[in-house]
Amino acid sequence: MTAPAREPMTIADFLAWSERHEEGHYELVDGEIVPMPREPSEHVAAKGKIWRAVAEALARVGAPCEAYVGGLGVAVDAQNVYEPDILVNCGAPIATEDMLAPAPIVVVTVLGPSSDTNDESVKREGYFRVASLAHYLIVDLARRAVTHCRRDDGAALREETVTEGSIRLDPPGLDLALKDIFA
Repeated sequence: MTAPAREPMTIADFLAWSERHEEGHYELVDGEIVPMPREPSEHVAAKGKIWRAVAEALARVGAPCEAYVGGLGVAVDAQNVYEPDILVNCGAPIATEDMLAPAPIVVVTVLGPSSDTNDESVKREGYFRVASLAHYLIVDLARRAVTHCRRDDGAALREETVTEGSIRLDPPGLDLALKDIFA
């Protein structure tokens, strides 16, 4: 006899579940809870440096946006919530009790030793289902490279790998220097 099929978890169910499970990080993938692996110190330090570089760039240009490091989710559809390493949300401040970014414009993933490149291509597709999202940065610490995925003026997506100089994030109108990311 087979077990009855479970209904996929909804975002509301996932958020309620995650409020009761404070240990660890989780994503909702195709209606299933997926635990995120623990991060080595290099990964954690890199997230802090990248967040600082993004936050300082936002402050320099006076963009009405805020940078967040970890914790906030991005709902990409009814059954998927991803948690990027860093995100930039523009517009009204996010309420202190909210667990999802309402208007993410930039999301950043820092690749670690256990990162799955297939997983990143799935997330790339998912993130760009979010209407507000303009940029997805994939930071490869080992290669000291950033893959910049972005929407052009139309609906087409562009992708380039940058290893020196800076990356233009417009919107919200800032330049992010790779020397600051890999400091």
